[in-house]
Amino acid sequence: MVKAVVGANWGDEGKGKITDMLAEKADIIVRFQGGANAGHTIVNDYGKFALHTLPSGVFYDHTTSVIGNGVALNIPVFFNEVKSIVDRNVPMPKIKISDRAQMVMSYHVLFDQYEEERLGGKSFGSTKSGIAPFYSDKYAKIGFQVSELFADEDDLRDKVERVCETKNVLLEYLYHKPLLEPEKIYEELMSYKEMVEPYVCDVSLFLWNALREGKEVLLEGQLGSLKDPDHGIYPMVTSSSTLAAYGAIGAGIPPYEIKQVITVCKAYSSAVGAGAFVSEIFGEEADELRRRGGDGGEYGATTGRPRRMGWFDCVASKYGCRIQGTTDVAFTVLDVLGYLDEIPVCVGYEIDGTVTTEFPTTCELEKAKPVLEVLPGWKCDIRGIKKYEDLPENCKKYVEFVEEKIGFPITMISNGPGRQDIIYRK
Repeated sequence: MVKAVVGANWGDEGKGKITDMLAEKADIIVRFQGGANAGHTIVNDYGKFALHTLPSGVFYDHTTSVIGNGVALNIPVFFNEVKSIVDRNVPMPKIKISDRAQMVMSYHVLFDQYEEERLGGKSFGSTKSGIAPFYSDKYAKIGFQVSELFADEDDLRDKVERVCETKNVLLEYLYHKPLLEPEKIYEELMSYKEMVEPYVCDVSLFLWNALREGKEVLLEGQLGSLKDPDHGIYPMVTSSSTLAAYGAIGAGIPPYEIKQVITVCKAYSSAVGAGAFVSEIFGEEADELRRRGGDGGEYGATTGRPRRMGWFDCVASKYGCRIQGTTDVAFTVLDVLGYLDEIPVCVGYEIDGTVTTEFPTTCELEKAKPVLEVLPGWKCDIRGIKKYEDLPENCKKYVEFVEEKIGFPITMISNGPGRQDIIYRK
């Protein structure tokens, strides 16, 4: 059986914790898209970790962690991440990397930086991790697949020459930056070969056989619905599909194997990076929520950037859940809202004088103003509560109000950062 854990919104919903928790009963955890440009924060018995490439199930000794073919694999980042968790007494995880995954090259990171610099005030708010240039090259068919590291040396050298020729035109005439040297790029690839060799396998076949044996597989998505290049707030999106449906492609499994889609929603909204964010709040109100939010505040797990804050957005979340094919909603960081007397919720968008509850395209979204409904707060700490019926009345009303507005069942509620801080709800 395959379950997918994905985000409903802009990312940063708390997927890492939910994956880490569900991994206890899983055999295999797969990262199926994205790169090291966003992270998942995990709090467990070993401590607090920010993962960027490794799946969030690496802390269990019974699981195998898989990097799927859809991932933008930055090998040095991956290598350092493995070392960083092992150095903190986490047992060496079992890891498999798809031979069809493609590699983020050092020049992808440079091109990302150069382009953001060139765009100035019109930049995309990139994390400058090389993700857009990587996926551009993948689809332009000039990327490097892991399998090519083990192919004919002359063929690889020829390809390196051709790629450098293309890149150097841009470097010389558009960016006015130093040119790439083919020999250095070839050496870079050979250093990656050494690092990645112990982990490489035919992941698609491995997963096919595992599913035939009745193994439980967990797909872990990065970012959320609104960062999807087709269905998100284009162009302020990421460069790979963030949807559960893409899990079949990015892992190499049949789509009919995905039986459960757990879509993670925060009890309020947050976002890193640029783009329309209708329920956004500012000033002291935002600072207070940011300070109290998450575990130690709302800052990007990869970049450390302060997240933009907002009230829960029913319009964006209903759409985000629909586009994911949600079977279950995991509602996270509910405990954070315990300080508020009243809690505003965005229940509609006003666009050109008309109110809608359906999520529009970006040009319409830019004009949208939030329609807010205010609910009473519960004014107490709910951490440590294990049963839904033991939550304060106003807290349950808040959960049920959101559930009704988004139209998908909230079956898990996270009320703290630890694995054990979870309430299951039928």
